[in-house]
Amino acid sequence: MKIEKKTLTELYRCYAASSTTIDGEKKVIFATEDHGAAYLYSLPELKKTKLWDGPGGTMSIVSIPSENGDFLAVQNFFPGFYSEKAEIVWAQPQPDGKWKIKTVLQLPYVHRFDILTANGVNYFIGCTLCTSKKDTDDWSDPGKIYVGELPKDLMLPIKISAIKEELLKNHGYSRTVWKGKMTGMVTCESGVLAVTPPQVRGEAWTIETILERPVSDVAVSDIDGDGQDELITIEPFHGNQFVINHKTTNGYEKVYEYPDAMEFGHVVWAGKLRGISTIIGGQRGAAQELFYIQYKEGKYVKTTIEAHIGPSNISVINDKEQDIIISANREIGEAVLYIVTD
Repeated sequence: MKIEKKTLTELYRCYAASSTTIDGEKKVIFATEDHGAAYLYSLPELKKTKLWDGPGGTMSIVSIPSENGDFLAVQNFFPGFYSEKAEIVWAQPQPDGKWKIKTVLQLPYVHRFDILTANGVNYFIGCTLCTSKKDTDDWSDPGKIYVGELPKDLMLPIKISAIKEELLKNHGYSRTVWKGKMTGMVTCESGVLAVTPPQVRGEAWTIETILERPVSDVAVSDIDGDGQDELITIEPFHGNQFVINHKTTNGYEKVYEYPDAMEFGHVVWAGKLRGISTIIGGQRGAAQELFYIQYKEGKYVKTTIEAHIGPSNISVINDKEQDIIISANREIGEAVLYIVTD
């Protein structure tokens, strides 16, 4: 594989990286976690559009299924966990090329959220890092998982309720298919939870604990091709361990650990690059590198994409001619694309 870097803009504390589709064309999105702006770039020409000037504090961005570019995003979650005013906003493209931004849900300390679909119904899932804080180091009031049906008309209120409480350092989230159903993997100090929406409207959500040790972030994929999904984890909170866990008759066991010094692990993604099962990881401390891991000839092989950048989050677009890694390189304040070709 060949990887080419394209730097799009400087953006202080660039944190969120995502994409959406408008009129069949892919757009990439970057936003700062600090007070500041968010930007959208069209592909392939990379025309730049400012989505908002502020307030900033954007942790997560999720495209709304079946809409023409609309997405939801977190705002007002600022560094140091100053996020008692955190909220979900709805970004809607307008005919004149501008964007309308509307608050649709107040949810203090919401860090990760998603839209999960089951039998044609879209459900909101929101994970709060904590419920309240006296200061940065106060973890006495743990986080929760909130869920609710996402209305087709977002001018209507999103009604949510907590389905799981007492989740200390409720930090990580990833979407996957678990037991044949679209599921959200939620991480906290007590482990990894598989949270699945009702398959029949009105029935209960299901929650299954699948790993019991402190986990900061998680991804799920069959990396070694044996037909069983691995759990790829960063441990513990903002941790110094990057681990591949293989399922055995005794549960998930560690089969690989990142071989070099790690500090403030923050990126973990699993899927395919150029058709090859791949893990992408990153850390905001130590080497501050973005890297990928592939399984070759019975071994996990790690390759550095770039060091001294401190990535916070990534997203990936798979295309016929190329794949694109959308990377928020937080520690050097840049929004970039890594173009992956054969």
